[in-house]
Amino acid sequence: MVTSTALYLGLLAATGVERLAEVRLSLRHAAWSFARGGVEHGRGHYPAMVVLHTGFLVACAVEVVALQRPFLPWLGLPMLAVAAGCQALRWWCITTLGPRWNTRVIIVPGLPRITGGPYRWLSHPNYVAVVLEGLALPLIHTAWITALAFTVLNALLLTVRLRVENAALATLPPAAHPEAA
Repeated sequence: MVTSTALYLGLLAATGVERLAEVRLSLRHAAWSFARGGVEHGRGHYPAMVVLHTGFLVACAVEVVALQRPFLPWLGLPMLAVAAGCQALRWWCITTLGPRWNTRVIIVPGLPRITGGPYRWLSHPNYVAVVLEGLALPLIHTAWITALAFTVLNALLLTVRLRVENAALATLPPAAHPEAA
């Protein structure tokens, strides 16, 4: 019989594989950006971001296994739906930004800011996905300590990241129209 813990660990493993695919895509996009004169901003905070996001997945697994966190359907199923929605939003962001999407802050001079897709309504929709997933993914299997710790640490990191990213985006020319992508 497959347990809820085994299913949850499988979900975390699949999430980890998906994140590795994002990193590969990000590396390709970085090469595209740099080939067009892209400039990286805020390189100093990036290692902390990698450690936090890697540690997040590990902490989800460790808390569930070590502390024998139960799966509570009334909490876990809605949180699974939120986590899936976060993935959909993340990939909408990635496809909207195309080769300009990156896990780093790389600005290609002269290209207008993208204001299509989810960027029509939010300046940083990917971070909405990150924040919500930081709560939802651990709570699928009641890993509330991980949800709380990641949320606090991520808030601190996002404070830095948003400052860097907003300053970098301010160097772009305005978009010609909302469909610019």
